[in-house]
Amino acid sequence: MAETTHKAAVGTSAGAAPPAVPAPAPAPRPARLWRGITPWLFLLAPLTLLTVFTYAPIANMVAYSFTDWDGLSPELHYTGTENYTELLTRPDLFEVFWVSGYYLAASVVQIVAALYFATVLSFNVRFRNFFKGVLFFPYLINGVAIGFVFLYFFQDGGTLDSVLGLLGVESDRAWLGTPESANTSLAAVSVWRYLGLNFVLFLGAIQSIPGELYEAAELDGASRWHQFRYIIAPGIRPVLSLTVILSVSGSLAVFEIPYIMTGGATGTETFVIQTVKLAFQFNKTGLASAAAVVLLLIVLAVTWVQRRLVPDDKVDLT
Repeated sequence: MAETTHKAAVGTSAGAAPPAVPAPAPAPRPARLWRGITPWLFLLAPLTLLTVFTYAPIANMVAYSFTDWDGLSPELHYTGTENYTELLTRPDLFEVFWVSGYYLAASVVQIVAALYFATVLSFNVRFRNFFKGVLFFPYLINGVAIGFVFLYFFQDGGTLDSVLGLLGVESDRAWLGTPESANTSLAAVSVWRYLGLNFVLFLGAIQSIPGELYEAAELDGASRWHQFRYIIAPGIRPVLSLTVILSVSGSLAVFEIPYIMTGGATGTETFVIQTVKLAFQFNKTGLASAAAVVLLLIVLAVTWVQRRLVPDDKVDLT
C-alpha cells in the first residue's frame, strides 16, 4: 500500500508542470542609462575629430565663398553670389575640366587592368605573391617622389628616350612639350600609381567569394571566362561600383602629379591646380572657395547619378 502511494505521488509529480521561473528584475535606471550612453562615448573621439577636421572646414569654406577675402587680411566683406557668378560667366575657369578627360580615360584603363590582374592572381599562379607586391608597391610611394621620378623619366634625353634608343627607336619628341603628349604622359603616370589600390580592392572582393562555387563550376566544365562572368563579376559588383565612383571623382580632382611635374603648364592645368593658384598666387581666397564648393557639388552630383544608374543590389550567388 505504501509502495502504491509512493508511485502515485511520483506519477503526479512527473505529470505536473515545472515551477515557473521568476522573471529577472529590471536593471536599475542608472544602469540602463549608462548602457545607452556607452556606445556614444566610444564614438565621441572619432566624431569630434570628424567634425573639427572635416565638417567645420567645409562650413568655413562655404562661408568664405560668399566673401572677397584675400586669405591674409583680417577683414572680409560679404559679396553674396558674386564669386559664383564670376565662375559661371568665365568660360576659361571651366575649360580646365577638359584635362580631366585624359584622366577619366586613364581610369578606365586602370580599372580594366586592375580587374584583369586581380582575377588572374586570385587563382593558383606561380610567383603570385611576388606579382601582388609589384602591383601594389607604387601606391605606397609618396606622390611627390613619383612626380620627380617621372619628371626625369619623360625629360628630353631621359630614361624613356634612353630605353627607346636601346630598342632602336629614335625619339626626338618632347614628351611634356605639347598638351596632348603631356596630358597623356601624366595620365599614364596616374595609372601606374593608383593601379595597386584598385587591384587590392578587387583581389579582396574576389577572395571573399566562397571557394565551393569555383569547385562546382569546374565540375560542371566551366572555363575561367565563365567563372569570371557568372561568379566573379556578380560577386564583386559593389566593389566595382565603389572603384568607379573613386575613379570618376579622382579624375575630376587631380592635383599632385601634374602640379609636381609641370605646375599646370603646357595645357596640363586641372581645376584643383587652378583653385590653388587663385587662392595662393592671386590672393582670391573667396573665389577659390567658391570653385572648391562647385567642385564638391560636381563630384556629389556625379556620384549620385552613378548610384542611380548602377544601384547597389544585394549579391546572392548561392
